[in-house]
Amino acid sequence: MGIGFLPLGAFGSLMLITFPALLATNRVPEGQIAAITAIGLIPGFAYFLLTPILDWRFKRRSYAIGLAIVGGLCMYAAFLFVTNLAVLPVLLFTGYMAISLCIAAVGGWFGNLTDAGDKDRLGAWFTVFNLGGGGAVAMGAISLVRGLPYVVGAAIVSLSVVAAVPMFLWLPCPPADKKLASESFRDFARDVGSVLRKRSVLWTLPLFLMPSASFALTNTLGGLGRDFNTPEWMVGLVGGAGVTIAGVFGPLLIPPLADRLPPRPLYLMVGIAGALFSLTLLLLPRTPATFGLALMVENIFQAGAFSVANVIALRTNGEDNPLAATQFGLLIAATGLPLIYMQYLDGQAYGLGGVNGTLINDAALSGGACLLLAAVFWVFRKRVPGV
Repeated sequence: MGIGFLPLGAFGSLMLITFPALLATNRVPEGQIAAITAIGLIPGFAYFLLTPILDWRFKRRSYAIGLAIVGGLCMYAAFLFVTNLAVLPVLLFTGYMAISLCIAAVGGWFGNLTDAGDKDRLGAWFTVFNLGGGGAVAMGAISLVRGLPYVVGAAIVSLSVVAAVPMFLWLPCPPADKKLASESFRDFARDVGSVLRKRSVLWTLPLFLMPSASFALTNTLGGLGRDFNTPEWMVGLVGGAGVTIAGVFGPLLIPPLADRLPPRPLYLMVGIAGALFSLTLLLLPRTPATFGLALMVENIFQAGAFSVANVIALRTNGEDNPLAATQFGLLIAATGLPLIYMQYLDGQAYGLGGVNGTLINDAALSGGACLLLAAVFWVFRKRVPGV
């Protein structure tokens, strides 16, 4: 079932690893690359405005299949318009919106198929196929588009975005809740509002909205290969391999830890550890080896953070929740907001202080957010509902 998150991993890795490398080869400034990818990432947060539709009228399978196909078509078009810096952000934005909604449908659908005892493992495998699968796609993407006729290579790479569709056709999917499917949109909107009033949701949102464990630095590093004397082909290979290894091993460390630690404190601990590692990179030489190390370790931490976020969202959803896709989408969308603004801020910090400016900015904001949230949760620990 973890394959259901492969569309997110494939689209995201191409947008954040492959396209920055292609743009850097075309001498596009790093600040502009960061701005383009930040625009592409906006749906990672904004899609929650549309997630209520996924629980209304039609099966979540139908939404997942249709949206994955739209995302794959946008990715192919993005390859064809990679040198058009006006059209490219629009295609990345539209495609990522479709894929983000697809993933919300998958989370609500698969979460309701899974027993409570299996939700932690499902959250981990979601992340394995998101980051590990996405890294595998990125690892071969540049070689394919450079080694084959460009339109053919781009088409093959873009098919990875829809690779989960056969599995969507095979898994059972219950119809939309009869009440939600029959009521008017006004009544449906009222039911959706009830999600925002849940205490478990309200206490989880600040955790995800702040840059506590966003690890947006992983998205910025894809465009910094030249600063580490790393050629384009090696950026794709090392970046893809690093994300693949991290995406497989990082999430699978989380279920045993989640059995021993509450998921919210665990999420903050991952964020603090990642911030400290970012600071240690200031001391290392700017070589391809350092570039590979930075990508791999930052992605291990990000994979762990995403896995914990999935656990929190799945546990918060509960059992037989008719608005499961809406609630799952809302919480996971919240994790996308810091990726957007931190991507932009890290890019601006690069303009002020180069790689060191980016590292200091990311570590300071992320680590500071973790410490602040840890203090808040400690002070109000008796009022915070468990998950």
